[in-house]
Amino acid sequence: MSTQTPAPLHWKLVIDAADPHAQADFWAAALHYTAEDNSALVERLLSLGALPEQATLDHHGRPAFRDLIAVRHPDDPYDPDSGTGLGRRLLFQRVPEAKTVKNRLHLDLHPGAGRRADEVARLEALGARVLREVKEPAGEWTVMADPEGNEFCVQ
Repeated sequence: MSTQTPAPLHWKLVIDAADPHAQADFWAAALHYTAEDNSALVERLLSLGALPEQATLDHHGRPAFRDLIAVRHPDDPYDPDSGTGLGRRLLFQRVPEAKTVKNRLHLDLHPGAGRRADEVARLEALGARVLREVKEPAGEWTVMADPEGNEFCVQ
């Protein structure tokens, strides 16, 4: 009887958004990630009649799904036929309700020693806002909110 170690699961972090494309643009810039280009898949689905026109929009001059878009690490593989990333990804999906309570899950960004202030300023220029500065015996970080109010930390 052989025992094999199960392969790690592929995953993505899904984030609810009022405007997924604006959130994707913010987080792609914040993380130096790449917004996925699903235009070939969208065009293929439209031509087959499998996707209604109202389920799409123009995003940076390309057809895109209206209610979702992902950003991926630029070094990770992706499927060239669909534009879908096969590695580290954040997927933003449109939801009708606004964020109402504190996140139960958040990202911690680690720009490197001595670079937090510059990174916070860069993120503010992209549309984030500082919520508070934290100084504890365990460390220091800045708690920020993205353009839709989702909290994240900069170490």
